[in-house]
Amino acid sequence: MARMRKPRVKQVRRLGLNVYGLPKANKRMGSGQARSDRKLTEYGMQLLEKQRLREYYNVMERQFRGYVEEALRSTDPSGDALVRILESRLDNLVYRLRFASSIRQARQMVSHGLIKVDGHKVDVPSYRVSPGQVISLKQKHRKNAMFKENYESNMLNTLAYLSKNDNFEGTYIRYPERSEVPIEIQDNLVIEFYSRLI
Repeated sequence: MARMRKPRVKQVRRLGLNVYGLPKANKRMGSGQARSDRKLTEYGMQLLEKQRLREYYNVMERQFRGYVEEALRSTDPSGDALVRILESRLDNLVYRLRFASSIRQARQMVSHGLIKVDGHKVDVPSYRVSPGQVISLKQKHRKNAMFKENYESNMLNTLAYLSKNDNFEGTYIRYPERSEVPIEIQDNLVIEFYSRLI
């Protein structure tokens, strides 16, 4: 299985946006070396937004392109549809529910079989969760100090399209509105980038 293993702080500096939420990366953002600091062509801006969105969700190019093609076939605005598809990935929802402190950790938790969907183990990070499904942490891992701290420290900071309880369970209530998704991306530029290729 292919993985993204680039140094994250360097990647943040190059993209000009802290897509990983790393505290120490914020200190290095103002170094003037970010690609986004330079004057970019229209194509360059589209490419940069595409790379930022891929990094937010930790998705490889081939799979990301498949999501874009699906979004273009949707009856909804393509940018909104793309973000909705990405938000519905299991690894992302594990991160949003704060079982994990980062998208990488969430992906690892899913791959190692620590997460259940509707009571069944799912070990595929790209598994598409449907509204109404319940995501939970396996019983034997609920006493793990790191998972417990992640989950309990963010009990009140739940997004509107998710709900969670004290029992390490969260529900994907509905598909999110684009305005509810906490990412700083101009998704229309991503769609424009792929429109010339597909």
